[in-house]
Amino acid sequence: MQKHPDFELELQRLDYTKKYMQQLLEESQRDVKSSQEKIRHSMADLDYLDSSLSYINILTNTRFFEMARSQKEGLEAIRQKPYFARIHFQKEEEADELLYIGKTSLFHRETQEPIIVDWRSPVANVYYDGRLGDLSYQVREEEFKGHLFSKRQFQIEEGELLGIRDVDLTTNDELLQEALSGKADVRLTEIVSTIQAEQNTIIRANLKQPIIVQGAAGSGKTTIALHRISYFLYTMGEHFPAEKLMILAPSKLFMDYIADVLPELGVGRICQTTYAEHVLNATGLKLKLTDSNAKLEMLVGADIVNEDVLFIARMKGSLDYREIMQRYVHKLEQDTAALFEDIYIEKYRVVKGSKLKKLFLEEFSYMPVEKRLERIKIILQSEVKRKRTKIMTTLTAKYDEVLDKALYGIRDDEKRKAKLTRILDERDERLPAIEKEGKKTTATYMRRFKKFNVKKLYRDWLTDGQLQKELTYQWTEQERSTFFAAHVKEVWEVEDLAALYYLYTKLKGIANEWKMRVVFIDEVQDYSEFQLAALQDGLETDMFTMVGDLAQGIHSYRALTSWEPIKALFPRATYTTLQKSYRTTIEIMNLANQVLAQMDEDLPLVEPVVRHGIDPGHYDMPALDCRKVKGIYDGIIARGHRSVALICKTEAEANKLYADLSNELAVQLVGEQSDITEHCLLIVPSYLAKGLEFDAVLVAAFDEPFRDHPIDRKLLYVAMTRPMHELHILSNLDGMLV
Repeated sequence: MQKHPDFELELQRLDYTKKYMQQLLEESQRDVKSSQEKIRHSMADLDYLDSSLSYINILTNTRFFEMARSQKEGLEAIRQKPYFARIHFQKEEEADELLYIGKTSLFHRETQEPIIVDWRSPVANVYYDGRLGDLSYQVREEEFKGHLFSKRQFQIEEGELLGIRDVDLTTNDELLQEALSGKADVRLTEIVSTIQAEQNTIIRANLKQPIIVQGAAGSGKTTIALHRISYFLYTMGEHFPAEKLMILAPSKLFMDYIADVLPELGVGRICQTTYAEHVLNATGLKLKLTDSNAKLEMLVGADIVNEDVLFIARMKGSLDYREIMQRYVHKLEQDTAALFEDIYIEKYRVVKGSKLKKLFLEEFSYMPVEKRLERIKIILQSEVKRKRTKIMTTLTAKYDEVLDKALYGIRDDEKRKAKLTRILDERDERLPAIEKEGKKTTATYMRRFKKFNVKKLYRDWLTDGQLQKELTYQWTEQERSTFFAAHVKEVWEVEDLAALYYLYTKLKGIANEWKMRVVFIDEVQDYSEFQLAALQDGLETDMFTMVGDLAQGIHSYRALTSWEPIKALFPRATYTTLQKSYRTTIEIMNLANQVLAQMDEDLPLVEPVVRHGIDPGHYDMPALDCRKVKGIYDGIIARGHRSVALICKTEAEANKLYADLSNELAVQLVGEQSDITEHCLLIVPSYLAKGLEFDAVLVAAFDEPFRDHPIDRKLLYVAMTRPMHELHILSNLDGMLV
């Protein structure tokens, strides 16, 4: 390849950047050591100095230590690849400048000139979206104009400049093609340099609005979600700390897969969890959930679909079920409201029950039931104390008046003495009793309101036929009978979590510790309407970024089959589609599109980026041939690929293939909790492969074939869209590829 005419100049610029970074890195290392030493001295001086001064010294030096360590870690993260692009740009009425774009910002300490511009900064958007020539860009809703003279991309590896390209658009350029032709295990961490215009638009879309993205397999949904988190913290970080952002991933396996990406993007402390884990943490409920994939395995393995199982799964995920839970909460509210009565101290009424009932049902209706009771208890304590004081003052004055009358109004000494003694005895007994009773009044009264046991209440609902009849007047008798019979045995499934979370939200309230303010959901098509609605209610926010693909909705029996209900749930949300795939070759995507075309959902075919590869391999293998599989695997490795997966339909078949292949080559059986091992053939059930990508994939279906059935089509489509470069089909799938 011919060397770029500016290669030597850019080599000098890179050398300057690396030297300046090294200088800062050495300073940061000295600052880290110095701060640690000062903290040690301050700790040692605690016994000898004024403690408050020592604590201030410790806190101050701890802050310096954190700042120095943060700068040191930031510099170490980018020193092997400080930047990936450059724009020659001139803002209107300002001098033109060369801006080098990387994963983080770096400014010269003395001159404050930008050495590296953060990819998330507004001006960097010119690189992703701008065509050469006059253009404009937004900064906090204010428009700026300028002229883009050139746009340049760099290939830098291990601190060495390998290549330079001048481009106009970032779409279909050489850098993108090179990234797509790379290895699956490094591509995700380097994607920031090849973000495409349509992806960039979603990443930088209004951060104060929810967003729904229907993205085809390989369109970069996960990339968009992760980079939007990074962009959000860069732009809104002072208002939204990282601890209040949550990404909901489909599994622990997926979280491990993206584990290296968030730190690379400068996102460290964000809450990364699954829906089930969040619900159990936020509610504190102790439940042993059944395997969330067991029902899927049962449905795809059965010759006849169990309609009763489907009815219950669909019902529990529906907004109709939320309405039933609303009725249940209303019933519990009314039962609680009926307990409010007038409150007395001795014979004096201090608070009307009707007033408390009105507070409970009306003024505080926006609060969870237990929070309302806590607020009423505080009001009651204050009111009872005030009334008790008033009663004591009034009675004391009356007794003083009676004593005066007895003292000066009765002439007979004996009668006067007896009367005074009786009045004093009554006063000395009655007033302390009232005082004592008044102090206990609130606590005694509030004892009638028991804390809610959400797990028990929900279990009561599942097993109480009369309660079900009262709350489900829209169900048929057959549906009630089916529902009741299914819950005789105590089993907790993922479908129950939305209702439990909703009940906890309405009765007890989610603690601030778990009340996330911004939520990012990947694979959102596998969530039910009720799951999303319950999450919205519990967190009291609609700031959701939701990305998914209905074509990969393998849990559609209990989850989304259309985006319309979610648009209704999130009326402020913008909806965007991405139909371009950056993962697979044209040859692989053309084959996968044949399966997509057979799905019930009306989804357009996926458009692969112009990248060719070898044709998918088809093998006449009625049963597993271990030697033949080893030969295919060895060929893939010989062609320079590293991550290879054998994807089958079910866990049962994965277990069998693992056992059979273990004697022939190095294999790993991948489960939901697995840490993926390198340099071996990964054996993965189809539903766990969703969201992952590999250099090459072998699709196997011997004992558990993919049938011409809605869920099976989606599982096969998921399997076929995982590879970047090679797809090998070991089983006869002709019936589904026509």
